[in-house]
Amino acid sequence: MSAGQVVRSRDFTAERAWDALDIADLDGTTVRLHWTDQPYIWHVNDGCEVFVVLDGAVEMRYREAGREQRVLLGVGDIFYAEVGCEHVAHPQGAARILVVEREGSV
Repeated sequence: MSAGQVVRSRDFTAERAWDALDIADLDGTTVRLHWTDQPYIWHVNDGCEVFVVLDGAVEMRYREAGREQRVLLGVGDIFYAEVGCEHVAHPQGAARILVVEREGSV
């Protein structure tokens, strides 16, 4: 992206679930806008992850002390996953999500 560019997140769509628009690389940390209408996969990041719902709703499932937890995230809600937090996102219809994480994370 170029300096000073405006991203209208609601205008971003993708050909397939979880495709992304790269917004920035901040010294090895990426900021990406994702569009999806399908669940992701259970995964554990090798670094921390910040997950911000910009449009739509997402049920975030995560495991804590061996038990599955679920929380419904709406527009403006943020989910923070520390290193080692196993989680999976299940959008409720189409959603746009801003993800900040270590470059190359799953």
